[in-house]
Amino acid sequence: MMQALHKLLLCHLLACLGLNALGSEIIHGHTAPPKQMLYMASVQTRKGHVCGGSLIRNNFVLTAAHCANGRDPLVRVVLGTHNLKKTGTVRKIERRCKHRDYRNDTDENDIMLLKLSKSVPVGGTIQRIQLPPPNMNLQPNQKCSVAGWGRTEQSDQHTVTDLRVVDVSVVDQNDCRRQWYKSKLNLPASVICAGGYKTLKGACQGDSGGPLVCNEVAAGVVSFGDKYCRDPDLPNIYTDVSKFLPWIDQIVSQNGC
Repeated sequence: MMQALHKLLLCHLLACLGLNALGSEIIHGHTAPPKQMLYMASVQTRKGHVCGGSLIRNNFVLTAAHCANGRDPLVRVVLGTHNLKKTGTVRKIERRCKHRDYRNDTDENDIMLLKLSKSVPVGGTIQRIQLPPPNMNLQPNQKCSVAGWGRTEQSDQHTVTDLRVVDVSVVDQNDCRRQWYKSKLNLPASVICAGGYKTLKGACQGDSGGPLVCNEVAAGVVSFGDKYCRDPDLPNIYTDVSKFLPWIDQIVSQNGC
């Protein structure tokens, strides 16, 4: 009974804070260079783009677990293009492998692997991104980047066609947790904080599932932030990929879930 009540209160808190984990918006960024970030993937329902992702194996895309929480199921991934109006390499999603301990009330363990129906041809316009080393230790103020297909202004309600990218700085864990605690939210354990703090630059509303790229590896997966992207006191939150390497290896080695 108490556990159910606790979950209900957490859900209510997330709603009251206006947190948004299903958007796709890069704030104060610029168009991504055509020959860079070739690992980026557009995760889509039948209606179109809903989340970002990154290609980590020829037939696996890394994204956020909450991306599969919507009413419309995820059905395909588009790779090999920065412009979603142009024809890219399309693959159907064969398996949606959410982390077994993912919690949709707190976005804890917010990570998922998508098994593609067929491997993609790596080379040319498609490249894989490397995973981080175990327990990667990012330093406060370290420069990283995040990209996505999404809104370019806080008030705009439309996604954009071209991939956009913005540089963000890693936020000290203690500062980050302190700021979110002021909003009565205890952050999950395995997260990275970057962007959105003392600045409006960042992955507003997530561009959920896209990679936080630090030292040319997929250090994080965009999880959540404040809904309206106007609160410079609340850092953006990413799932720390380095904490989930054994789980990723298991899913990839058994070729699905």
